[in-house]
Amino acid sequence: MRSLAPLLLAAAALMGAAPAMAAPAPPADKIELTKMTGRWYEVARLPNNTQKDCQGGTSDWVRTGDGYSVVQACHKGTLAAPATEWKAKAKVIDPKTNARIKMSFFGGMLSQEYWVLDHKSDWLILGTPNGRYMWLMSQRPILSASAKSQAVARVKSLGYDVSRLEFPTPARN
Repeated sequence: MRSLAPLLLAAAALMGAAPAMAAPAPPADKIELTKMTGRWYEVARLPNNTQKDCQGGTSDWVRTGDGYSVVQACHKGTLAAPATEWKAKAKVIDPKTNARIKMSFFGGMLSQEYWVLDHKSDWLILGTPNGRYMWLMSQRPILSASAKSQAVARVKSLGYDVSRLEFPTPARN
């Protein structure tokens, strides 16, 4: 039993050494819904299994009567690969800010809440309430160096580990 004690203490110390991302604060700023429409290009993201090796990610938002129709796409491995698409319906669930959105995939069989954590004229930060997933999106395929630097600094100030960010190959316009 004594021989396991140091091993258990070391394991406990290692688990506590890497702090988990705390959930981000709920969005407080009001988002103008017209700013959500159109094509958004993925600039950076936290790693996730669904987008493993995705390049040239885009999200096309079209306003519908009660929300949005959203088509997300990326190319696995290289921009020359055929696009993989995910279709979703999105609804604003907090009309006070318009920044909390629920997206439903596969005819409503799967849904996830997303928050617009910050929004500037040329970029936005989208994340899940638990802080596990985050995307930096732009309405242009490539952000200027200064805008990208400002956006990544904002991602860091929200509590995300920016060393984990993936910067996929940008989509072609």
